[in-house]
Amino acid sequence: MQFGIFTVGDVTQDPTNGKVPTDAERVKAMTAIALKAEEVGLDVFAMGEHHNPPFVPSSPTTMLGWIAAKTSRLLLSTATTLITTNDPVKIAEDYAMLQHLADGRVDLMLGRGNTGPVYPWFGQDIRNGLALAVENYALLRRLWREDVVDWEGQFRTPLQGFTATPRPLDGVPPFVWHGSIRTPEIAQQAAYYGDGFFANHIFWPKEHTQRMVDLYRRLFERYGHGSADQAIVGLGGQVFMRKNSQDAKSEFRPYFDNAPVYGHGPSLEDFSAQTPLTVGSPQEVIDRTLGFREYVGDYQRQLFLVDHAGLPLKTVLEQLDILGEEVVPVLRREFAIGRPAHVPDAPTHESLKAAQELKAAQELKAAQEEEKVEA
Repeated sequence: MQFGIFTVGDVTQDPTNGKVPTDAERVKAMTAIALKAEEVGLDVFAMGEHHNPPFVPSSPTTMLGWIAAKTSRLLLSTATTLITTNDPVKIAEDYAMLQHLADGRVDLMLGRGNTGPVYPWFGQDIRNGLALAVENYALLRRLWREDVVDWEGQFRTPLQGFTATPRPLDGVPPFVWHGSIRTPEIAQQAAYYGDGFFANHIFWPKEHTQRMVDLYRRLFERYGHGSADQAIVGLGGQVFMRKNSQDAKSEFRPYFDNAPVYGHGPSLEDFSAQTPLTVGSPQEVIDRTLGFREYVGDYQRQLFLVDHAGLPLKTVLEQLDILGEEVVPVLRREFAIGRPAHVPDAPTHESLKAAQELKAAQELKAAQEEEKVEA
């Protein structure tokens, strides 16, 4: 099972001192957080894609390329790649390039985003959001898997004899997660292709996440990719920790109360009761996270949001120390207990490459046996 963090890259005022980081400070902080994630033994760093204030990560491949050069083990991902407003040709080429730079330590999470105005900024209509997601991803898959593509669709100019460059590393495209907060059609799309499904798992109660994951698992099996419990599931989550629960709540409360996404709404206690947000001791985070398996089953990736709402970099790095030293080692051990052998691990470039080589060898052997029969 993979554990890591994701960032949305918000530029938010620190409510305790009024300081607002500059864009440069926020970008540098995000890269420092990624390096710290590898240092403390986490598996994944993922970042969102936004094209509007108060967010800075408009170019994930630029930042992830820089992080790739500074790390050796960390798996680099996106927390959203906008499949609706990005050109699938550009996605295919950009992430294949990143694959080569990072020696395969790359996957990506596709999503539609949650900012309506981004559609006209990139020449699209939000009313076509789902249709764009379906068509653009169908093209992206072909661009990664076929050396020469002839294609015609509804939303972009046709392609004739087109080859995306560079080709995916070792002929193995990056693994794709389809991320969603509330859209069943995205869970269906992930299941149809046998890709991963990432439930945001931040704003909604556990019953909603359970329904989305159950739908994905049932369809994964129906489409013939394996049993429902072999589907590839990832979850988000939000945590803030201190040695004891009261200190955690006291320190995090002003950030929660003024956060752009949920500030000035329900109390910290109410929001924590109604969603997976966990503010407390390391043991409380361990217990709450282990409870996720009760309603989604055995899953493959857990990412935590720890750097939002104006939290200073020093505090975020302290959170990563706690995750790496006290929380994740226990989660690794406990999640492994009782995990059925047939439930797959999270895909990596090496595991996908090995599976592709095995499939090619089996097909070659079958062809040779057929030739012998005919002879």
